[in-house]
Amino acid sequence: MTRIERFWQRVTEGMRLNELWKQFRTDARSSYQLYSHEVDSTRTPGVGSAKHFFNLAGQFFWAIILKLTPARRVLLLVALVFMFAPSGEATWQSSEGGLKILTFDGHFWGALLMLVLLVLEVGDRVVMKRDLQIAKEIQAWLLPANPPEVPRLDIAFATRPANTVAGDYYDVFPRSSSDVSSGTFLIAIADVAGKSIPAAMLMATFQASLKTLSSLPGPLTELVGRMNAYACSNSQNGRRFTTTFIAEYDPATRHLTYVNAGHNAPILRRQSGAIERLQAGGIPLGIQENVPYESGTVTLQSGDWLVIFTDGVIEAENNRAEEYEESRLLAMLHANTAVAPQMLLNSIMLDLDRFVSDAPQHDDVTLMLLHAS
Repeated sequence: MTRIERFWQRVTEGMRLNELWKQFRTDARSSYQLYSHEVDSTRTPGVGSAKHFFNLAGQFFWAIILKLTPARRVLLLVALVFMFAPSGEATWQSSEGGLKILTFDGHFWGALLMLVLLVLEVGDRVVMKRDLQIAKEIQAWLLPANPPEVPRLDIAFATRPANTVAGDYYDVFPRSSSDVSSGTFLIAIADVAGKSIPAAMLMATFQASLKTLSSLPGPLTELVGRMNAYACSNSQNGRRFTTTFIAEYDPATRHLTYVNAGHNAPILRRQSGAIERLQAGGIPLGIQENVPYESGTVTLQSGDWLVIFTDGVIEAENNRAEEYEESRLLAMLHANTAVAPQMLLNSIMLDLDRFVSDAPQHDDVTLMLLHAS
């Protein structure tokens, strides 16, 4: 391998040109979405196309420059002035009688300042990436790697964050640790409003409150009410709410008592093929204190399937802005009832990947499957 080939291999990390182009398109689309939120593209009646173009360019400029610190904004402006300034020469006669010539190359100094700005921004990105990786490892520790052994119930789950860290949460654990064999199990899935670090932090508080409050005696509605009171104290006046589905399963009776707090209604497919939706509950957590929550109860018979998911599954979009939708999820469920939950889970995630193709993922995806045996 030549030196040039080794250099190219190191730069591209072995990625092919089509993979590099795909990554560039994804990065460009994400950057455009970041800045376009602050740009009003509405064209004022009577404004010419040229003026409208320069107006949009000005809005994009300010959307970009205001993302920098004040010192870096000045550095960027000076670099732009240098890059567009014409090169020039200054000539004067020295005291010795010789002729001195000073050449100023604005393009060179502008490019140099741009390189300095790039190095500063990359440094911030590296630090942020390291912190995000640590946050990802902590979040992975908060979520179960494998489902527990639950009598008369087979479980499989998977999650896929839209960013490095996610705002989705799922768990299955015994409510009473004193006697697992005869106790009940809590089944929870939640979706915090927003994405990335803010949502991940609230997800961690949700996990902590659920584990702490679930150890207290009382019905499921009381548990959800306590969690809502706690969520309201950390929701920034309702702006950071959480939708959740929390259920308590009793293996002895096969009864599943649940509360749906503003979450996507899970799909219960009976062995006969009939579909039921688990909707009883109330509003999402963190919006309003002291609101009542109601519970629902179903009995899981042998052969029944329960599909619990976040909106990132059914609202996943392809390049034509078409959503995956519940109808496609139901079709996968009906066609694969004879397989194990983990196999069905893999099939659904693979079908979701085929549907989305190379379109960017806009939301966290979490899916949990339960099969009564």
